[in-house]
Amino acid sequence: MSLTRVSRSDSLELQEGVYNTAFEEDGSRAAVDETDAQVEADRPSASVNVDGEESSYTQIKPYAGMPKEVLLLYSSQARYRLPREILFWLIVACTLALIALSITVIALSPRCLSWWQTSPVYQVYPRSFKDSNDDGIGDLKGIKEKLEHFLYLNIKAIWISPFYKSPMRDFGYDVEDFRDIDPIFGTMEDFDDLLISMHDQGLKLIMDFIPNHSSDKHVWFQSSRRREEPYTDYYVWANCTADKPPNNWVSVFGNSSWTYDPIRGQCYLHQFLKEQPDLNFRNPHVRQEMTDIIRFWLDKGVDGFRMDAVKHILEAAHLRNEPQVDPSQPPELVDTEFELYHDYTYTQVGLHDILRAWRVELDKYSREAGRYRFMVTESYDYEEIDKTMMYYSTDFVRESDFPFNFYLLDLPQGLSGVRAQELVSLWMTNMPQGKWPNWVVGNHDKPRMTSSVGKEYVRAINMMMLTLPGTPTTYYGEEIGMENVHIDEEDIQDPFGKFNPNATRDPQRSPMQWTGGLNAGFSGNDTWTWLPIHDNYTTVNVEAQMGDDGSILEQYRRLSQLRETELALHRGWMCFVWSDADVFVYLREQDGLNRGFLVVINLGRAATTDLSFVSGLPKQLRVHTSTIPENQGRSYSRDAVATAEGEGLLLEFSSNQRFHTSHASSCYISEKACYLSVLDIMYRC
Repeated sequence: MSLTRVSRSDSLELQEGVYNTAFEEDGSRAAVDETDAQVEADRPSASVNVDGEESSYTQIKPYAGMPKEVLLLYSSQARYRLPREILFWLIVACTLALIALSITVIALSPRCLSWWQTSPVYQVYPRSFKDSNDDGIGDLKGIKEKLEHFLYLNIKAIWISPFYKSPMRDFGYDVEDFRDIDPIFGTMEDFDDLLISMHDQGLKLIMDFIPNHSSDKHVWFQSSRRREEPYTDYYVWANCTADKPPNNWVSVFGNSSWTYDPIRGQCYLHQFLKEQPDLNFRNPHVRQEMTDIIRFWLDKGVDGFRMDAVKHILEAAHLRNEPQVDPSQPPELVDTEFELYHDYTYTQVGLHDILRAWRVELDKYSREAGRYRFMVTESYDYEEIDKTMMYYSTDFVRESDFPFNFYLLDLPQGLSGVRAQELVSLWMTNMPQGKWPNWVVGNHDKPRMTSSVGKEYVRAINMMMLTLPGTPTTYYGEEIGMENVHIDEEDIQDPFGKFNPNATRDPQRSPMQWTGGLNAGFSGNDTWTWLPIHDNYTTVNVEAQMGDDGSILEQYRRLSQLRETELALHRGWMCFVWSDADVFVYLREQDGLNRGFLVVINLGRAATTDLSFVSGLPKQLRVHTSTIPENQGRSYSRDAVATAEGEGLLLEFSSNQRFHTSHASSCYISEKACYLSVLDIMYRC
């Protein structure tokens, strides 16, 4: 196709075909001209004015291969120009709308929950968890062998009690080398393998960090007692004589906190065993040493630390006598920590500065995407709960993610629904606004709840732990209902128990019960385990309960999974509804979600509870989960909710009415957010 001149010199005519004289035979040109003339006579001509002046162009439609001049002519026509402009501005508008929507979603979205909030924390006491080499003592390889157990329970956060190199006078809490593994537990290579395996399976490892003291075998102490620099003041020393301590301070384990060292000729402070001398945190070199140790393990890849016995870290420099609880008591008879007011040894000024400095180090390592480093503090403050709450971070400075909440450990003292609500309310009402709660009912220092309150209540207590807001901490064996084991006085190994046999901690540290076979599957040693195994291991073990829908293990597993998947349970409102001598009732609901849960925990006798006064509840409530399998799926009238002794009920209901809006004083939430069902997203509201 070509453009050729027509009648006017300033016009071009579109001609079909390509004209090249070199390819023409004699006479053909005339024939072509004649044919073209006939064609042109039969169709309208198409011309383009190259100067942009008026020109008639009557081509019917565009065609492939049209020249630029023709293309421009068509593109300027309204029927082609308008759709193009509409499409352009539509794309611009959609792009701007998407940008605005993205900014809005980001601005309104609540903070995503971290791994330590979405999962229960599981405490492993390594001596008792799993023995891999048949020496009768648990080890790191044994923990690695049982990682599937955590996955089965839907647990992602594992806290492992101390495995540092240690003389084991306090079973690992007397550290000889903060950068090494005790041979009882394995090697550093075993630790690295364990950590890699945990991370490969999406598990997080929380270590015990023991800052207050070391072992008296530690090279620092051996150098300090000889006054070798720079270690001379790494520990707290004071002038004294062998039979006259510097003051009346008393150890947690009983008797004086001071021991005379004949090599140095002074007394050193130990708030625990005499083999656990207190480090001097008023010495900046000590603070730097401990910070470097934290970095060492963070470089290894650990995911967080439990800061042990933090209230003991600092003591008053003046070393004055502490006031006696009973001023009339002869001073020489004061030999337990509860007989003194610890004004000069607990929670001293400067303590939180030390913890906040360590938080800064953890935050540096938390900058890596998906690798938040967690920090929890341990401090038994008893009735001084305000001191415990000071370990939470503030809006201005960060500290621990939460301090351990030990108040539910007092549940056996007057077990009832009222008592349970009092202890839960104690934490929720004192906790700073917007902070994350947590719950503990057992650990290596306290008797197992199953033995303290009775095994008939363990299922209900597990349900309460997993349906309250916040993070529950599960001590190994609680998921199967393990009980304290009997220890004869002559067999006591716990140093605290040797001072006070009635307070020994050995019973709650017995080996984990995996199977009904030899040593409950804990160890292949057929002659000895470091502590005896409970006689009930043939029925109370993981293997026997796995797959049994009515077992404690399976109920724990279901509730753990439900806690993660249900918005109302893992980040919704918690409201106190009712409590009496028998039951503790609370409600979990989420703004924007019409599904809620009513939790009824029976901690007394069989009872029937009238809940008709609860606004928004439908007349019939369906049992989502019961600790008594026969009640699974039943329906209860709201005015007659029956529970058996020790039963826990998780009742599901649908309602558009919110309980917390009319009961603000009895409801709590850490971070308010609403659910938008249309987009299936959460937003701040």
